[in-house]
Amino acid sequence: MMQQAVAHQANTLLGLLAETSIHAGAGHSVGAIDLPIQREAHTDWPCVFGSAVKGALRTLAEDRMCAEQIDGSGIVKKECREVLYAIFGPDTGKASEHAGALIVGDARLVLLPVRSLTTHFKWVTCPALLDRLRRDADRLGVEGFEVLKIQQPTGATGDVSPAWSASDETDIYLEEYRFLARPLDQTKQIVEALAKLSERDGFADALRRQLVVVEDDLFRDLCRHATPVNAHVRLESESKTTKRGALWYEETLPPETLLSVALSAGP
Repeated sequence: MMQQAVAHQANTLLGLLAETSIHAGAGHSVGAIDLPIQREAHTDWPCVFGSAVKGALRTLAEDRMCAEQIDGSGIVKKECREVLYAIFGPDTGKASEHAGALIVGDARLVLLPVRSLTTHFKWVTCPALLDRLRRDADRLGVEGFEVLKIQQPTGATGDVSPAWSASDETDIYLEEYRFLARPLDQTKQIVEALAKLSERDGFADALRRQLVVVEDDLFRDLCRHATPVNAHVRLESESKTTKRGALWYEETLPPETLLSVALSAGP
């Protein structure tokens, strides 16, 4: 997490690396997937809306800050509630009293793990996604992301699409697509910039082997079709058989997905 204070406002860019599958539900479906994930309407890129991120941060803050300030009835003591209200805003019933000091943006996609015949998986992104991360960092006053302005991959041969690769591979297979890999300029600086969003040991080394940048439109197709969709059933408690009509399909973001969140806090 990187911090920068500007004119009485603290800004930071928070990185989130998924350790398990994430289902941030959209709440409705118009297709074959009963429970799709949240997506940006104009790009179809997966995301997690800021309200969900803020709720998760508030729960985490309450667990950490107020663990020793809960009375015998399980109610958080007044002192801790006041701090939480100042940061995150009052409870729903009193939301009109004042806003919280913390502004939480959407969790925006940075790297999408995609299965590959070339290796166990690749971290895939596109120039538009990286450029948006660069602009977010510039807006927040966070340094180290200036290098993320990358040109679209060019030089396709026939039906083979081009891609930038941080490794030395020449052919890369993502889902059913084959890509002709070209060396990624400034690999070291780009990997170092993206690694700032993760505190996992060895993340930068893994990213040097697995980072691939594809063209924007192809990345949109991967975002639509490369996310896991799992079938779920509900069992009858007595017979242990599937309950009639209780079958649904749930979409998730896979483990190893990397997202970024813009945070700003007033006095």
